[in-house]
Amino acid sequence: MKIRVGFGYDVHQLAKGEELWLGGKLIPSELGAVGHSDADVLIHVICDALLGAANLRDIGFHFPDTSADYKNIDSKILLRDVVKLLEDKGYSIGNIDSTIALEKPKVNPHIEEMKTILAKIMKIDEDAVSIKATTSEKIGFVGRQEGIAAFATVLIQK
Repeated sequence: MKIRVGFGYDVHQLAKGEELWLGGKLIPSELGAVGHSDADVLIHVICDALLGAANLRDIGFHFPDTSADYKNIDSKILLRDVVKLLEDKGYSIGNIDSTIALEKPKVNPHIEEMKTILAKIMKIDEDAVSIKATTSEKIGFVGRQEGIAAFATVLIQK
């Protein structure tokens, strides 16, 4: 068995009047993420980590923000397509470990539902999807509520 790891990092600006999608779930919030797609920072980092682990470049290469095809697209569709790219290359997903950095709203009440959504799309057990949430203690762009950041590490196997 061949195993590989990948890492993803993404940020999105926060603004009033935007929706906040995380892990395929709409989160009630005064501020939402700005982006070409639905700006689901969690799905984006998971896509990047998976693509990197399989040496398939990055999310921007496959789904460029210069393409009208991806304007306001549901990021769950992007994740589904990334999973297909991995399958086509003979890989399966072992596990995902992710962290969301956001001052508010609190993410913890939504984690179990996000895990269910993501596991279904990736065709893996919910126990293989770890989602953690943290703040940045009011430091930096996350602390000032100017943006949201997320990180993910993945294991894939062939």
